[in-house]
Amino acid sequence: MDFDYSDDQKFLKDEARKFLGGRCPPAVVRGVLDDPARSYDAPLWAAVAEQGWLGAAIPEEHGGLGLGRVELCAIAEELGRAVAPIPFASTVYILAEAVMAHGTEAQKAAILPRVAAGELIGALAVSEGPGVLTPSALSARVEGGKLTGVKIPVTDGDVAHTAIVLASEGGKPGLFLVDLTGAGVTRETLESLDPTRSVARLTFDGAPAERLGAAGEGFDLVQAILDRAAVLLAFEQLGGADRCLEMAKEYALGRYAFGRVIAGYQAIKHKLADMYVKNEVARSNAYYGAWALNASTLKENGAPELPTAAAAARIAASEAFWFASKESVQVHGGMGFTWEVDCHLYYRRSRQLSLVAGSPRLWKERLVSELEKKNAA
Repeated sequence: MDFDYSDDQKFLKDEARKFLGGRCPPAVVRGVLDDPARSYDAPLWAAVAEQGWLGAAIPEEHGGLGLGRVELCAIAEELGRAVAPIPFASTVYILAEAVMAHGTEAQKAAILPRVAAGELIGALAVSEGPGVLTPSALSARVEGGKLTGVKIPVTDGDVAHTAIVLASEGGKPGLFLVDLTGAGVTRETLESLDPTRSVARLTFDGAPAERLGAAGEGFDLVQAILDRAAVLLAFEQLGGADRCLEMAKEYALGRYAFGRVIAGYQAIKHKLADMYVKNEVARSNAYYGAWALNASTLKENGAPELPTAAAAARIAASEAFWFASKESVQVHGGMGFTWEVDCHLYYRRSRQLSLVAGSPRLWKERLVSELEKKNAA
């Protein structure tokens, strides 16, 4: 097994870095952060769509490029490095992947071409407030094809056009596609730590809902969707963690204290070394996750390794990005805490990404559960 990018994938990754370096400098991220009326950068979203990234893994018959999931992972890593302020994850990792895996041919034809063209933004609406959601606690209901209930918080819910909603139908949980621009939907943008990845409260009052996947299997379908998204999110986190390490190293090599660069002091060396080690652990887990994700799309019965690989990648990447963003602030010293330095952009994103598809605690429980199943088999 070769856990590395191919030459073509490395070329794609390099070109993505060059593109984002020119189209998504920190000033673009700050432009969204400083403007309460903006939840994402629309010009960057349009430019990314023109590059074909939104449809990278979407089949050509549905308007995509038909590339593999490893290519999508390479793009995700560069988006994380640039802390791109666009709803890429909700739309590509979740909505598009869910429809490709569980949608009908009609649903694929209606949604995937619009995703690839940048005309449709997606969201996943599962949570109904603090705590772990269980089938007995699920309050959102679908009756006669109409959805009623409240979902909070919903990442990118204030700008999304279509949401995948977990709701009960006939006493059993199911997944449903809901047009957020139609009747019966009310949105409220909420304050969050990272406004460049906005969150919202969605209130449904008789909104038309179309089932996605098999009836009564909502929780299993959500977990299958999150397994796929976890790997792609891990690459975003890895890209952000790598950039934090670079920023810290660059600052440490250029900052002098008591007549010498601070990179020469043991305390700073230890911080940089610890960041590097955690990033490399996250990288190895992310690469294994990428292999399992890509294999799951090629094998008729999927890849049995994906749940374990996704959980491991998610845990390691969440830890690495949080640690790197925190230590980068510390290496920058008093400047690291200021608005003018970019450290806080990465710290915000590290916190947001660690919670957007389930907290690290939940993924640790899933990893243990999967390992127990494997050992019992």
